[in-house]
Amino acid sequence: MVKLSVVIITHNEQRNIERCLESLYGIASEVVVVDSGSTDETEEICHQHHVNFVHHPWEGFSAQKNFAETLATGEWILSLDADEAVSDSLFDSIIKLLADGPREGEAYCFNRLTNFCGHWVRHCGWYPDTKVRLWQRGTARWEGEVHEQLVHNRPTITVHLKGDLLHYSYYTLDQFAQRQADYYRLAAQEAYDRGKRCGATALWLRPLWRFIRDYLFRGGFLDGVAGLTICHMNAHYTFMKYALLREKTNSQPPIN
Repeated sequence: MVKLSVVIITHNEQRNIERCLESLYGIASEVVVVDSGSTDETEEICHQHHVNFVHHPWEGFSAQKNFAETLATGEWILSLDADEAVSDSLFDSIIKLLADGPREGEAYCFNRLTNFCGHWVRHCGWYPDTKVRLWQRGTARWEGEVHEQLVHNRPTITVHLKGDLLHYSYYTLDQFAQRQADYYRLAAQEAYDRGKRCGATALWLRPLWRFIRDYLFRGGFLDGVAGLTICHMNAHYTFMKYALLREKTNSQPPIN
């Protein structure tokens, strides 16, 4: 069977990491965990599961994941977040892939199903949320500071595997709000660095469109109270991102 290395980055993930590691039994030849200074029981739990646990200062999502791959020894890489777990159906798909042998020039994606405060979200634009997470080592790297993307360095065909990656994202509304605050600050700075600017019209229309799109056109209303909450907070995220971008835009002195 092909040797598969699973790489995970962590920071204070004691609530999630054991579930993630247990879902990998039988498919992972090795598990590499790169930790950026956890102060909880993350390290102890990882050692109990006999993973390769490495301390590494935080450099950003993409840089951290790229560093983790350099420590892997398997020919193929499966990248997971600590709050994710492989479902039984996805497990079966990966086992079959490894037994048959993944093909040169292919990478593999699968759907991600997110749990929000105890509710599995199948609308709001959150599902199927397809992710490319399995590729041949050395043929791709992560880029971007917010919602990092896997970029291949050669022509690659993406093949979809059956089964969901289970994402245990947010246990409370406070946790969701804090995560969004972290992300919209990063997103605003990244947009500004790319030369993007924001006027007053975009500041109001973009959040409104985000709510209408996610709640009506993407079926958020079908997820009940959870869907309404997510769509409202997503619109708030969009507003704050563009508000910060507008603030940065207006803070620049006029060009003479």
